[in-house]
Amino acid sequence: MRTLIELLVQHGVLLVFLVTLAARVGAPVPAAPLLVVAGGLAAAGQLSGAWSFIVAVLANLLGDGVWYQAGRRFGHRVMRLLCRVSLSPDSCVRQSESLIERWGGSALLAAKFLPGISVVAAPMAGALGMPLARFIGFDLIAGALWSGVFLALGLLLSTQIQQVLDMLAGAGLLAGLALLLIVIGLVLRRWWQRRQFMRALEMPRISVDEAIALVEQGQEPVFIDVRAAASRAADPRRIPGARLAEPQRIAEQARSLPRDRELVLYCNCPNEASAALAAKALAQLGFTRARALSGGLDGWEAAGRPVALA
Repeated sequence: MRTLIELLVQHGVLLVFLVTLAARVGAPVPAAPLLVVAGGLAAAGQLSGAWSFIVAVLANLLGDGVWYQAGRRFGHRVMRLLCRVSLSPDSCVRQSESLIERWGGSALLAAKFLPGISVVAAPMAGALGMPLARFIGFDLIAGALWSGVFLALGLLLSTQIQQVLDMLAGAGLLAGLALLLIVIGLVLRRWWQRRQFMRALEMPRISVDEAIALVEQGQEPVFIDVRAAASRAADPRRIPGARLAEPQRIAEQARSLPRDRELVLYCNCPNEASAALAAKALAQLGFTRARALSGGLDGWEAAGRPVALA
């Protein structure tokens, strides 16, 4: 453990850059706690606070810039990738969409401090066509604010941080084992939360083939697009004739839905998360024929069925 602390002191600025860049790209690394420690070491004269701030801001801009360009180039496909690795598939994207639609570039400032949304905000800004200069300006401010807050926290708590580092250096192997147990506990907690979320999505689905059969038999199923508005803007495809419904307002919009026809809800996210949650909400309101479309919009198009452009 003493060797690790010595490495932190000797290569702290480089570690701040690499860990912050990894966090901005999406790796589950503790960038914020590291900045707090860097602030504490800077207060003790063991690390350059100014350089730690500069490289943290630069790492923020580089990491977010990669995702921004990916969002501009690949649009909804990048959103789907981020959904797939998110703890709560699609919810992170919906929240990021809402922030950017309401606050524009200034949403990047708030997103830095919101777990699960911080990585999604940059590609969403690109997918929604935010100008590059505007993105860079707001992201620089956001990166500076984020880096400054955690470095300042470390400066304020420098005495306590130094005491903790001294204690860890003296504890040796025991401290390393304690840190390992903490990491394992965090991983298990994340796994349990994701498992609970996936259980919430368990309900009957309707396959693309079954939905097509209903159409061909003249049963006139009602297709409902439950993607958020910004998702539809980034990906203008939709099933012809589909109704639009906001996932958060599905209970209000249920009044206009027929109860005597099949309701086929679709989105474009892993596990049909938004569609499944909306269908479950309708089931709780007494709609017994509401089901999520397996495979969503991509599954429909992959089956050779037509899609319209909004």
